[in-house]
Amino acid sequence: MKVNQFLFSRIDNSPLVVFRVFFGLLIMLEAWGAIATGWVRRIFVDPEFTFNFIGFDFLQTFPGTGPHMYGYFVVMGIFGAMVMLGYRYRLAIIGYAIMWSVVYFMQKSAYNNHYYLLMLLLWIMALFPANTSFSLDAKRNPEIRDQSMPRWVCLFIIAQLWIVYTYASVAKFYPDWLDGTAPQLLMSGRKNTWLIGDLLQLSWVPWVVAYVGIIFDGLIIPALLWKKTRKWAFIISIFFHLFNSVVFQIGIFPYMSLAFTVFFFPTEVIHRIFLKQRKPFYEAIKEVRVPKLRTFGIVIIGIYILLQVALPSRHWFIKDHVLWAEEGHRLSWRMMLRTKSGTSHFTVLDKATNKRTTVRLNEYLSKKQMRNIRTKPDVIWQFAQRLKKEYAAKGQDISVFVNCRVQINGRKYRKLIDSKVDLTTVSWDPWGHASWILDSEDYLKKE
Repeated sequence: MKVNQFLFSRIDNSPLVVFRVFFGLLIMLEAWGAIATGWVRRIFVDPEFTFNFIGFDFLQTFPGTGPHMYGYFVVMGIFGAMVMLGYRYRLAIIGYAIMWSVVYFMQKSAYNNHYYLLMLLLWIMALFPANTSFSLDAKRNPEIRDQSMPRWVCLFIIAQLWIVYTYASVAKFYPDWLDGTAPQLLMSGRKNTWLIGDLLQLSWVPWVVAYVGIIFDGLIIPALLWKKTRKWAFIISIFFHLFNSVVFQIGIFPYMSLAFTVFFFPTEVIHRIFLKQRKPFYEAIKEVRVPKLRTFGIVIIGIYILLQVALPSRHWFIKDHVLWAEEGHRLSWRMMLRTKSGTSHFTVLDKATNKRTTVRLNEYLSKKQMRNIRTKPDVIWQFAQRLKKEYAAKGQDISVFVNCRVQINGRKYRKLIDSKVDLTTVSWDPWGHASWILDSEDYLKKE
């Protein structure tokens, strides 16, 4: 019963309501901004096809349908505005969640851990009663009006954020980050940043970026939870996330991260700052509303949390280093950790004539896709399968061989793919190591 009292006790819902408004505004800007900045054009309109997540081949733009993605993102933006206003909230948030999930799994050329977090948050927010006050839904239908929410809502959000930040901190504990090499390379790529580009090139900046990043990601959640450090943690968060926004230009994530802080302050503080004149404060004491399916709900949330802990750690159980082979990189909160470049040359062997042909990648791929196919084994494998299907449609049975060399954090180029392996004959294992990816051996070790 004590667990029920803790999880299902009612508190004022101001943090959730305020976050809904911020969140709706940000996802609206994310959708319409993707059109305005040319992101939709680069990712969906210009390419002939997209590199979808393996297993999601059915999520694909078809020839001639790319321009329709503009309308797709317009609709997403409308859903975002509806979330912000709390108008038909459940329809809008689920609609956006479905559409964004399709966008996420349809392409990985513009892969970003923040896109994954946004997908998770959309589905999480679909579970929450975020429209029961300060919303058009509550105005239209007074029966749903409620000034409170269960305590587990805040706890769930905090748990999700704690997982994200903790893994982001742990991922930085590797030699190239600890000795400042990776941050220095990242900063050198930002030398043209307006106003602060020259400052970022100073010798001490990479060291600050390296260790402030580790400390911030590792301690920000506990610091926001503890009353004595909360205000300072919030001030530091503002500077940290605005710095990331200006330097790395990572879209809405820094601002969404700041919006999350409403869940860490006392509900009366959030109510007083944002909603004092707009909704009454919920002052019920020790009210507990235990839902009928509480056990089922607790089990589902428990499984979800366990998955969120397990998925980012899977690369530790795969043979080679994740920086080299990229296996286990996605869904693991490994953010802005290294620089990587490479070259890839594809050769097609016609089995009937024994004739070899070099593939002109620029005839198939966009500039963004070209950058991915030079360093990412799963993308290389997918393109080999695509070539196999294309030639099979013309009645040709082929083999595909790849000569790929990569460079990580300024090291010399080294061969990544076994060029003697026909990639049309091998499979992709999402949970293990591909034998056709050459071992990194001592490549990533420091002398």
